Formats: sequence, C-alpha cells, structure tokens
Amino acid sequence: MSTSREVPYPHPSSGLMMLGVSILLLLASIASFVLAGVLEEPIHLIWAFGFLMAFIFHLIGFTLVNPNQAKVVLFFGKYRGTLRESGFYWVNPLTYRRHVSLRVHNFSSEKIKVNDKRGNPIEIAAIVVWKVRDTAQALFDVEDHNDYVQVQSEAAVRHLAASHPYDQVAEGEISLRGNAEVVNAELKEELTERLALSGIEVLEARLSHLAYSPEIAGAMLQRQQADAIIAARTRIVDGAVGMVRMALENLRDQGILELDEERKAAMVSNLLVVLCSERGTTPVVNTGTLYS
Repeated sequence: MSTSREVPYPHPSSGLMMLGVSILLLLASIASFVLAGVLEEPIHLIWAFGFLMAFIFHLIGFTLVNPNQAKVVLFFGKYRGTLRESGFYWVNPLTYRRHVSLRVHNFSSEKIKVNDKRGNPIEIAAIVVWKVRDTAQALFDVEDHNDYVQVQSEAAVRHLAASHPYDQVAEGEISLRGNAEVVNAELKEELTERLALSGIEVLEARLSHLAYSPEIAGAMLQRQQADAIIAARTRIVDGAVGMVRMALENLRDQGILELDEERKAAMVSNLLVVLCSERGTTPVVNTGTLYS
C-alpha cells in the first residue's frame, strides 16, 4: 500500500470575513476616486487605482468547496494542502486550486473475451464502485485517475478470469460460476492493490456478466447437459442398487422366500429395469413356472 500524501490546507481563512475586507477595499477605492475628482490631486487617483487593484487581487483568493468535493491547493507548483470541508474560504490569491470529486463512482467495464484457466474462451465484465481516498495521489501520482481505474479494472478482470475455470470440475476447485462470493472478494482485493498508487478506495467489485463465447456456447451447453445427465443417472443407479439390496435382505431375513442364485439374478435384473427405466414399466404376467 502506498503512503498517504494528502495533508489538510493550513489555516484557511473564512470567506465571509475576507468578503468584508474586499468590501472595505472597494469602498476605499470609490472614496479615493471621489476625492481625486473633488480635490483634483493626483495622489488620490493613485490611491484609488491601488485600492481597486487590491480589491480585484483579493477577489481571486475566494474559493467554494461543495459537499463531497475537494480543492487541492498548489503554490508555484508546490502542493500546499487539500480543502475537504465544504464551505466558503479565502486562500492565498497566488495559489492554484484544482477540483477533485469525493463522490462514489460506479464503473461498469465492457464485455471482454478472455480464456479461462482451462483455455476456454469466455465473455466477462465487472462493476467497480470506488471513490478518491487521497486527493494528492489521485492528481499527482497518475496522469488521469479516472482512466487509470478503467485500465486497471480491465487488467484485474482478465487476470481473474485466467486464474479460475468457468465451471467446477474437481472437488473443492474454485470456479467463476460456482463461487461468486469468493471470486468477487479476490477481484476487490486485487483492485485495491492495483489502485493503491492512485489514492483510490475500492468499495465494491463484482462480476456483472459471465458466459461462454458464442463460438463454443453450444458445445459447452451440451457438455453441461451431459454432465447433469450422468450425475442424475449415477444417483439413480446408486439408489436402485441400495433398494435391491434391501429387498433381498428383507426377503432372506423374514424367511418369505428362499432364492437361489439364478432367481436372485433374475430379480435383480427386473428390479433394476423397473427402478432405472426412464419410462413406466409394463408388467408381464407369467402363467408358467418360475423357470418358464
């Protein structure tokens, strides 16, 4: 983290108090012009122009700071301090004051195409909520802090996408789609580090768009459907095997029916067909013996 460079402007004068001084200078100038016209003495005319120039010069020192705004004060190229408190102030007229917004900014990045950890092309975009924390760093350490936020946000999103796969394959693996909270926290942490140089505080960062690129979206959808079908069928088979085992154990323990190996195989086959079939089973009535 960069060290804060911002310091408060030392002892700014009240604008209302200095406004009274400006009015006195204006009245003195008017009075000198009147005396110069009445007494016709050049010295009063000189005083009149002097007071008038002092009045104009004095007006340059007034500055207004609105809520959630700041004024960075420079004196002959040297940073003198920052006015953060809203109000009406008077500062040295020879200083240069630069405006900096302290409001919360909301930046939405463009959709960019990047490869995930497995090399699959995806589309990704993010929303970054930020504000200026250090006005001196924002103005002096980077060329344009607004542009800096945009460029670094895009770089952070690209790095994040390349660090994780789109979908989870291995158990416990962090994926972009399946671990949104973890991914957003990583994005915020990386942006905080990247934007520390510019005096920017990241309030929130989250992905706003995440999808496979159009050229592979169809194939990836089929793969997701196949994975879902395999997972569902695996669960069905596991359940069916458990039910068959339970049925055979109950028949044996309760002495209802003694089955030899061939009968057990036939019952297991029939039960698995009934339990795992995707369609309703049609019963077949056997009018013969168990073996015919």
